[in-house]
Amino acid sequence: MNSRNGEAAFDARVIDEILARLADQPGALMPVLHAVNDRVGYIPAEAVPVIAHALNLSRAEVHGVISFYHDFRTQRPGRKIIRVCRAESCQAMGAVALANHIQARLGINFGQTSDNGDFTLEPVYCLGNCACSPAIVVGDDIYGRVNPDRFDEILSTVTSSRLVR
Repeated sequence: MNSRNGEAAFDARVIDEILARLADQPGALMPVLHAVNDRVGYIPAEAVPVIAHALNLSRAEVHGVISFYHDFRTQRPGRKIIRVCRAESCQAMGAVALANHIQARLGINFGQTSDNGDFTLEPVYCLGNCACSPAIVVGDDIYGRVNPDRFDEILSTVTSSRLVR
């Protein structure tokens, strides 16, 4: 146990399994990184040299790809990821005030995870829910026409469900 809240550190066997399945594909780096990010929830620093070696790349090349694409995480995310739409339609309908409220309520900024590991807050630049702006996603659930009071209700529901992932 070596991470937040007593959660076990990632299992290196997962990385080995992904590499065994994908390393021989042409252009394997992106599929490998996506698979690791999906399975582990982030790309642990310890995985970078393993991936680099398996794909005959430098660690710098692997790190450069990870840091270039915003979809890849380098830290364990919270148990629930909250995404707030920052696109024009949502901004026009109150997303800026909503984002400020969410940040104050959770005590974190975009790109951060709460100290207790419950929530990670991420900006997104369109959820395709413009007719119901402002929109957010909590876990896998999308919500439209969210104002600060509605967010508090959603948060209450999520926290009372014990943040099941």
